[in-house]
Amino acid sequence: MVPIDEEEARLRVGPPADHAAGLEAVRLSVANAVRQMGVRKTVRNLRTLNQHDGFDCMSCAWPDPQGHRHAAEFCENGAKAVSWEGTRDTVGPEFFAAHSIAELAGQTDHWLEKQGRLTHPMVRRDGATHYEPISWGDAFALVGTHLNALDSPDQAVFYTSGRASNEAAFVYQLFARALGTNNLPDCSNMCHESTGTALTRTIGIGKGSVTLEDLHQADLIVVSGQNPGTNHPRMLTALEVAKRDGAKILAINPLPEAGLLRFDNPQKARGLVGAGTGLADRLLRIRSNGDLALWQAIGALLLERGVADREFIESSTVGFDAWAKHVADVDREAVLAATGLTWAEIEAAVDMLATSKRIVHCWAMGITQHRNAVATIKEFVNVALLQGMIGKPGAGLCPVRGHSNVQGDRSMGIWEKPPALFLDRLRDEFGFEPPREHGVDAADAVRVFRDGRARVFIALGGNFVAAMSDTEVTAAAMRGAELTVQISTKLNRSHLDAGRTALILPTLGRSEQDRTGGRVQRITVEDSMSAVHASRGRSEPAGPLLRSEVDIICRIAAATLGDRHDLPWADFAEDYGTIRERIGRVVPGCDDYAHRVDNGGFTMPHPPRDSRTFPTREGRAVFTVSPLEVMTVPEGRLVLQTLRSHDQFNTTIYGLDDRYRGIRSGRRVVFISAADLADLGFADGDLVDLVSEWEGEERRADRFRLVEYDTPKGCVAAYYPETNPLVPLDSQAEESGTPTSKWVIVRLEPAMSR
Repeated sequence: MVPIDEEEARLRVGPPADHAAGLEAVRLSVANAVRQMGVRKTVRNLRTLNQHDGFDCMSCAWPDPQGHRHAAEFCENGAKAVSWEGTRDTVGPEFFAAHSIAELAGQTDHWLEKQGRLTHPMVRRDGATHYEPISWGDAFALVGTHLNALDSPDQAVFYTSGRASNEAAFVYQLFARALGTNNLPDCSNMCHESTGTALTRTIGIGKGSVTLEDLHQADLIVVSGQNPGTNHPRMLTALEVAKRDGAKILAINPLPEAGLLRFDNPQKARGLVGAGTGLADRLLRIRSNGDLALWQAIGALLLERGVADREFIESSTVGFDAWAKHVADVDREAVLAATGLTWAEIEAAVDMLATSKRIVHCWAMGITQHRNAVATIKEFVNVALLQGMIGKPGAGLCPVRGHSNVQGDRSMGIWEKPPALFLDRLRDEFGFEPPREHGVDAADAVRVFRDGRARVFIALGGNFVAAMSDTEVTAAAMRGAELTVQISTKLNRSHLDAGRTALILPTLGRSEQDRTGGRVQRITVEDSMSAVHASRGRSEPAGPLLRSEVDIICRIAAATLGDRHDLPWADFAEDYGTIRERIGRVVPGCDDYAHRVDNGGFTMPHPPRDSRTFPTREGRAVFTVSPLEVMTVPEGRLVLQTLRSHDQFNTTIYGLDDRYRGIRSGRRVVFISAADLADLGFADGDLVDLVSEWEGEERRADRFRLVEYDTPKGCVAAYYPETNPLVPLDSQAEESGTPTSKWVIVRLEPAMSR
């Protein structure tokens, strides 16, 4: 472990970068991969990463090119993810015998995952201080015993990370529903749930409406609340293609990010030794949560200029008149207060939209994790509908998902609020009546364990304790469970803040060959633009006892349900093709699934994109009216947004650097403007404690270094999961329930000396 005071001593702060990728990204990717995996494994894994006959990257959901692919079809963070999974270091019974749970709980998240791959099923018995080995058969029987002892199936919660394959997700939801519950929260609840909620209401489907080719053909790409240089680096290649063909890029974000300033494409000589490609033509440095006001102002100005696709509006939408009247009355002073922009800056952005024929709107969690996130995304849709920018080449809505198969999980039925059509088809295919009552989402999962209304928590991947808001409340809730089961590749916080009885079930990684059933298996995934394709790992597994996610789920299901409902768990585990056959008959849009996957994959149907038809209850796309909110902050307080460093993926910390923001060897930093430093009486480099304030409650995160940065006055930023303890569990987006991790009111206190 690196103690906080030692990290403070090592921390170095330099100027932020003015570009992303380049030769340095290549050097670091290769050096890191060779150090963790060795030369031979590095060559094999990186050569097959994102290739037609290889495995799909686990670091984000950005789509692969349909035709020719570069020999190095990956980014720096993709290489880090593969190296992290492919490490030669392992964690087995000897490690757990040497380290108590209390000792491990005192380590940092970075230290825990750095120890290596989990190789043996382990159990912590009720009252024990250490994990100890358990056989696979005994582990499956233990889970079955606990599940069958529940008073109600709803006392079990089945959580899913976005890394799971379509096959694993399908059998997982089938198991939960055959048991009798819709308690299927997933990581979408924490990130893009706001997107799905807004898009389902306005265009009838909760997914984006563009393909990769649409980005290439766009005249204007708007990037709101997103840092593609760190979170979706392969997106930079698509932006570069669009720029080459004359597109403009409008970036809207509180912090200037290197990946939107200049891209040095490491796949091209110009990117390695030349000037690279400038990306954002204009950056609006907006105050946190100013986006709703901005887009209402943009709508009003576009209307004033007569920029409207009247034919499309009249034939394909409802609600236009009410929306137009609402934005026509927008309060200019309120807009300026909310955004921190000048009216001239807003008008310049409107010029870009008004003069563009094909516009793609992109966004990520800088938009989705606000209280009014759903209303903001509806405003994106309003402007797109106004200009007829849905259902034509080079235009549309592009929510950029962060986890590699989170969209596929939802398509396969991982949802606490499943639609009736899906349940009907599940019933018709498998011959049992699935539960109809909605289950719990991620925040409600914490509440039911906190309140003693649930007893068993099963996690298909992920690190729920660290990922969820209000860390201390979440950790205490998980410790109160009778049983927690973690299907994992690496040691993480959720193994330590675990139930009274806790299981760690080690699983294959995506880069590893799956020989379940005595045959080489493959899986399928769905990317951020609804393209479904196969993925097959090539590396030897990290240990001989590892089992696939599909196999683990099917064995637990068999141990729990026996022959109940006559479900073919053994067949599913033996041959994933039998799962794909069932997917094709159950999941809407997946007809003939197995055959189409065998023939290179396919793109899921999307009526707004494909035919300009909108499966809303009105049968048309919907303009919506949302009240203009200007969030206020008490005197002396700031708005904190949580964010990733360049050396992490979600809660996985690869290293302690964030070279794009000038941070080396540390993570406990707060980015703050010079104006706020002066107003609050602090100086660059001071150590502070962060205290969040919400409805009379306070939460603390101690000893962060202030770093002067180009961020709007009143807005600060810091890394998660270190700052997740500051986000109240009950502070959630309206309608979607997403944690408000981009709007946390905090005050700064001088750190107590040690």
